Order: sequence, then C-alpha cells, then structure tokens
Amino acid sequence: MFTELNSIIGIALATLVVGSFLGFLIRRKWEEKEQRSAEGRVTILVEEAEKKAGAIKKEAELSAKDLLYRAKMEFEEETKNRRQELQGLERRLLSKEDNLDKKFESIQAKESDFRRLEKDLEEKNKKTQEAETEYRSLVEESKRSLERVSGLSSEEARRLLMDQMLDEAKHEAAKKIKQVEDEAKEQADVKAKKVISLAIERMAGEWVQERAVSVVNLPSDDMKGRIIGREGRNIRSIEALTGVDLVIDDTPGAVVLSSHNPIRREVARISLERLLQDGRIHPARIEEIVQKTAKEIDQSIREAGQQALFELEIHNVHPEIVKLLGTLKYRYSYAQNVLRHSIEVGFMAGIMASELGLNMKVARRAGLLHDIGKAVSHEIPGSHAVIGGEFAKKYGETQEVWHAVWAHHEDIPQESVMDHLVEAADALSGARPGARMEQTEAYIKRLEELEKIALSFPQVEKAYGIQAGRELRVMVQPDKINDSDALLLCKDIIKRIESELTYPGQIKVTIIRETRAVDYAR
Repeated sequence: MFTELNSIIGIALATLVVGSFLGFLIRRKWEEKEQRSAEGRVTILVEEAEKKAGAIKKEAELSAKDLLYRAKMEFEEETKNRRQELQGLERRLLSKEDNLDKKFESIQAKESDFRRLEKDLEEKNKKTQEAETEYRSLVEESKRSLERVSGLSSEEARRLLMDQMLDEAKHEAAKKIKQVEDEAKEQADVKAKKVISLAIERMAGEWVQERAVSVVNLPSDDMKGRIIGREGRNIRSIEALTGVDLVIDDTPGAVVLSSHNPIRREVARISLERLLQDGRIHPARIEEIVQKTAKEIDQSIREAGQQALFELEIHNVHPEIVKLLGTLKYRYSYAQNVLRHSIEVGFMAGIMASELGLNMKVARRAGLLHDIGKAVSHEIPGSHAVIGGEFAKKYGETQEVWHAVWAHHEDIPQESVMDHLVEAADALSGARPGARMEQTEAYIKRLEELEKIALSFPQVEKAYGIQAGRELRVMVQPDKINDSDALLLCKDIIKRIESELTYPGQIKVTIIRETRAVDYAR
C-alpha cells in the first residue's frame, strides 16, 4: 500500500515535472511567435512610412521643379522685355545723337553766316560813319551859306520858325477842338437814339403791330356780334379777365388781339379760339375758359423751362428760375426767340469752357440764365442783365453764375473768364446768320459794303468783316499813317458806316497798324 502510494506520488511528481517543462516550452514558443509577429508589423509600418516619405519627397521634388521652371520662364520673359526696352532706348539715343549732329552742323553753318554778316555790318558801319561825317560837314556848310544869303543867324531863324509853327499849331488845335465837339455831338445823338430805341422795344405800345398783336380767324363774320355780346358784356369780360384789347373792325373773318404782354395775348388767343369752337359765349363761360387756359399756359411755361434745363443737363434749379426761363418762350428780341437764344448761349459757353479746361456745367448754367431778366424787364425798371443777376443771386445761384449774368452787358466790371465767355456766346448767338431773321443775301451784302467802305480810304491796305458783320477789322499801311491818325481814321470809318448802312445792334471797328521785321534763317 505504501509502495503503491509512493509509486503514485512518483508518477504525479514526474507528471508535474513533465507538465511544467512542457508548459515552459509552450510559453517560450508563444513568446517567440508573438515577437516574430510584432517584428513583422513593425517591418510593415516601416515600409509604409518609407513609401509615404518617398511619395512626399517625389511630390516636393516635382513642386520644386515646377517653381524652378516658372521662375526660369519669368526671368526669361523679364530679360526679354528689358532687352527690348534697352534696344528701344538704344535706337532713341542713336536718333537723338543724329539729331544733335544735324543741329550742331546747322549751328556751325549759322555761326559762319553770322560771322560773315558781322563782317558786312562792320563795313557798313564804317561807311555809315564816313557818310555821317560828310553829311555833318555839308550841313554846316549849308547853314553858313543860308546865314550869308538870309542875313539871319541860326538863333534868329530858329526863333522865327518856332513862332510860325506855334501859330500853325494853335490854328490846328482850334480846328481839332471844333472837330471833337462835332463828333461828341454826333455820338451823343447816336447814343440817345439807341437808348430810345431800346426803351421803345421793351415798352412798345399796341401800335407796334408786328410785335404786339395776334389774329384770331373767325368761321364767319356773324361771330363778331356774339363775341361783343349784348351791350358789349362779352368783349368787356374778355378784356377784363385777360388784360388784352380786342379790336373788332371791318377786317373780314378776323379779330385782332392787342397787348404788349405776350403771355396775356396767348391766353386770350387760345381762350377765344376755344370759345368759338364751343359756341357758348357768355361771361361765366368766358371766365371758366380763361382760368383753365391760364393754368395750362402756366404749366406749359414750366414745362418749357424744364425742357431747356433737360437739353443742357442742368439740375437743382429753383422753381422760380424755371418759371422765368419758360416765360422766355414768349419773348422775342429782334425776332429771335429769347428762350432758344438762351439755350444756344448755354451750349456755346459750355463748348468754349470745355476747350479752355473750365467747368462746362457752370458755363452752360450761366449762359442759359443770362437773359432771365427779360422775362420781367417790362415790369421792373432797369437793365435786364442787372435784373437777371439779382434774380439769380436771390434764388441761390453761385457767385460765378450770377456775376456772369449781371456782367454780360458790362453793367458791372467783368472779373472772371466765365463773364467774358457768356458775353462772347451771347454775341455769337445773336450775330450768326439767320439768328435774327436776316436774309443771307442781305447779310453777305452788308459784309461787302462794310469792307468796301473801309477800303475806300487810301491808308487802308486790307479790311475784313468778322463775327457775322458785328466787327470790322482794318489793316492800315504803317508808312502812310501814324498812331494818332489811326484814331481819326477809325472815327471816319464809323461815321461812314452810320450814315450809309442799316444794321442791327452795333459794329465794332478795329484799326491795326503794325510794323513787321521779316528775315529768313538759312
């Protein structure tokens, strides 16, 4: 039993030892396998990292090559441009060098000519001095001979000559004073006539038929009785509401409306035509039609003013200025519509300002507004330029604009270029052919007559009618007339023009006397 127990214990111990050994071997094998597996994974990770590093390296190399290629191309392009610039500079330098060589040769030639001329001048000076010496000796000899013949000394002869010249000078001065007085009287008469004509034009009465009347055609003469009405109530109503005189006479099929105010006359004309179309002519209907027509005319005036501003692209204008502009639609100066004239002046002033590098919008504005005083000049005393300037200043226009309006007829001194531009544009618009109902033939004939009058004087060399006949420019021969005589010649030409020609406005006569020295550079 004990033996069996020992045997069993021995077997168990042997089994335990063998199991421990086998377990040790198995654990070792497992650890070796795990180690090999970890080494494999590490190897794979290292290979993947190396592949990624290679790809990044290749990408970096490609990017670096691309940048290098671009930098190379830019450098080559810049080098090419610089080379072209240098070639252009080289060509210009060569051209300038050639020009300098030519100029140097020209200067040398001129210097040679100058030396030759200087030598000739010295010889001429020498001959002149010799001639002057001879002249002095001849003068002295002549003086002594005269003293022997006349029996007077040089001092006595000088005193006698001075007395004679003094008497002649007094006589000429008296004649000149008389001439100046006569010319002053003539100029005063001309100026007085001009002032009277302007006043008549601005405040003409109803007898100025072509300027102050409108004619309404009637369908039949029976309508005259209906216009007059019972005991004249209709005609009195029309005249009272419109401020216009109705002239109903023996003229067949027509009624004449007479008023110096063109707006009132237009309201009366349209109202009467509508009454004739309607057929109902009585005081109540007359009042209704006149009020409606007056509103329409007022609206048309504002629309005309706004249209003028639109044409010239002018903005921010006071409504009262717009109304004054529209009123010019019914005003005429020498048969020229004042609104169209103002628009022309605005365009011309703007063009000239643009050419001179000035503010075109300010010039257009001043040109358009330059005659707004004419809209109320028959109601307010004074020059239309002054009235217009005051209105422009009152309603917020800039100083540059209202000063140009005020000064365009020199009622105040002109201070800026804009003042002169507006004045010039005003003269151009009024003076151009056809602006004031002047026929082309008459215009050409007037220019020819102007030049003919100037050329009739023997001292005149050339004469030109310019600015559409508003100015006569006369070139005189400098050796036949002096500066004082040029002034007298100007007066004589003006007198001939005033006595022989009929013309609108005024004509400026300019005498030009000049001495020219001409030579040629060789």
